[in-house]
Amino acid sequence: MPTLSKTVAAAKRILRNGSIKKLLERVKRLVSHGGMKTLRFPRIASIGLIAPVLLAATASFGEPTMTSSASNQYLVYFGTYTAGKSKGIYVSRFDAATGKLGAPELAAETKNPSFVAVHPSHRFLYAVGEIASVGGKKGGAISAFAIDAVTGKLTLLNQQSTVGAGPCHVSVDNAGRHAFAANYGGGSVAVLPIKKDGSLSEASAFVQHTGSSVNPKRQAGPHAHAINLDAANRFVFVPDLGLDKVMIYRLDAAKGALTPNEPAFGVVPPGSGPRHIAFHPNSRFAYVINEMLCTMTTFSYDAKRGELKELQTFSTLPAGESVQPGYSTAEVLAHPSGKFIYGSNRGHDTIAIFAVDQETGKLTPVGHESTQGKAPRCFGIDPTGAYLLAANQSTDNVVVFRIDQKSGKLTPTGQNIEVGAPVCVQFMPVK
Repeated sequence: MPTLSKTVAAAKRILRNGSIKKLLERVKRLVSHGGMKTLRFPRIASIGLIAPVLLAATASFGEPTMTSSASNQYLVYFGTYTAGKSKGIYVSRFDAATGKLGAPELAAETKNPSFVAVHPSHRFLYAVGEIASVGGKKGGAISAFAIDAVTGKLTLLNQQSTVGAGPCHVSVDNAGRHAFAANYGGGSVAVLPIKKDGSLSEASAFVQHTGSSVNPKRQAGPHAHAINLDAANRFVFVPDLGLDKVMIYRLDAAKGALTPNEPAFGVVPPGSGPRHIAFHPNSRFAYVINEMLCTMTTFSYDAKRGELKELQTFSTLPAGESVQPGYSTAEVLAHPSGKFIYGSNRGHDTIAIFAVDQETGKLTPVGHESTQGKAPRCFGIDPTGAYLLAANQSTDNVVVFRIDQKSGKLTPTGQNIEVGAPVCVQFMPVK
């Protein structure tokens, strides 16, 4: 049997002449044929050697050198509030090879499309509408749009009620069968089936939260602030600011139904006000950013049971700084590598950067970077993990930052575009 060093050398030759993708394809083809002996470069006698071979082969190459190609091109959609400069949903083009963000164009005129989600087929987009009624019925809306893959423009397919008031977040399951809405004002959640043409049916499930927490002004009742699924599409997670809980539901994908999980929720410290949740790429950990106390809570995640257990909670502000009037957090995202977690601080107007311990999931503060604007409501990380786009709601601008792949730190690139009251950032690859 050849030594590991010889196998690594052979793998490196493939990388020089091709790519990691080609190497993975060779390994996949090998395994699919039922053995290791058909490999044409020096044989690997054990499947257990694949991981160290890939790691060793790629280590000496450092960070990937990106060139401008179709695989690096993205459309970026911005959800907004329309009381000021904005008229609806905007779209820009982004080159992940250079970090260049194009001028925004109006993709669809619609009222208060604060949060948007792209269908996994990349053919459709869904946007919540923070409006008072839909078709004469009280409650907010979700609008379904068809995407023009060439221009990025959106064509309205239909609109359905979220059944509750003040929707603030929308997501789509990995199979593209359902859209999920969180109603902040009503403290409720809804599931809306997606038809084959991308349009929405009426809600197939609706759950009204009940209860309160310790802050009488902000937590006298429930306020569902986001709704996300785990990678397996089995469980649905809803951070509820008013309850200091992350509600957990089992999803019946065939019926579009939600039932309370056991356990039914994860908890954060009283008065925290959980807002958004992000899962680590390995699905073993989850991170909840808490709006009211400007904190981050790390959870371990049991994917079989849908269970969240608190591991740590600490401030998203620099050491020694306390929460001031006007301070709050907004978004939390995991870097595609799983090495870093990012959170946005409004009022402090920074992105908080954390390093992730890959074994325990716990976070260590790395630093803070000014968003070069006010009230960074949300931000997005491009799928290659090279850049972060910060959306400053109160200063009508989106700023591009380069991500250091070793430290996670952010450096402004000088790219800064005007978008009226930007709230949400969503990437979609250009085919």
